[in-house]
Amino acid sequence: MIENKNDSLSLTKQCHLLSLSRSSIYYKPKGENALNLQLMKMIDAQYLETPYYGSRQMARYLRREGYNVGRHRVRRLMKLMGIEAIYQKPKTTISHPLHKKYPYLLRELDINRPNQVWCADISYIPIKRGFMYLVAIMDWYSRKVLSWRLSNTMDTQFCIEALNEALSIYGKPDIFNTDQGVQFTSIDFTDVLKDHNIKISMDGKGRWMDNVFIERLWRSLKYECVYLHVIDNGKQAKQEIKEWTNHYNYQRPHSTFDGKTPYEVYSRIEMKLAA
Repeated sequence: MIENKNDSLSLTKQCHLLSLSRSSIYYKPKGENALNLQLMKMIDAQYLETPYYGSRQMARYLRREGYNVGRHRVRRLMKLMGIEAIYQKPKTTISHPLHKKYPYLLRELDINRPNQVWCADISYIPIKRGFMYLVAIMDWYSRKVLSWRLSNTMDTQFCIEALNEALSIYGKPDIFNTDQGVQFTSIDFTDVLKDHNIKISMDGKGRWMDNVFIERLWRSLKYECVYLHVIDNGKQAKQEIKEWTNHYNYQRPHSTFDGKTPYEVYSRIEMKLAA
């Protein structure tokens, strides 16, 4: 799919056209053994059902399923996957001075049109001999997925690439909401938003409900796509996610909008505003 020796298209351009982070073309299995990869798949599925499970409770669940694992192992795997239990924690951690945390701007806000609020999040994607990470940019009102990127590392660059693609195609939102993950609090990421005069909003620590609609997207994606296939590698993951995302945007009826698709809601409101 990627041609290293292509005189007309650079590696960066090829990755952009394929909706891949450049780092993903160098993907190699992470080195976790088969048992750990199986545990991670089980943790991922259970986390969708019980996002309040911490490492201790998740270890209990795995032991009930017949896996003799301890809390420290589960905690390491959950950290590797980028997930943690959702509950309010005391503010005992001092933020890094270069990673400013922004207030949550959506509380009691009437979100009634596309491009008023966008949101983003990162999720773990299991594949046959390893795993990857997926970032998605979504329009809050219509639930349309505006852009996404896969990467084999949780760096900031693939998030910026997804953001820049959405901005280049769809314009800009008034507000951009994320969690407090280091990718989204980084200066490189927030500077892109500031350069476009976009207000920055961030969930409260441990409050997944503040970004609830993209959390629901992950649930749908995993039950309707990821868990139904044995995904061998990053290339297949990209293809499966692309097909599902197109189905979600353009064909899958959404109960919130009386059976309309996210694309129909996003486009019709935009055309009405333009008229």
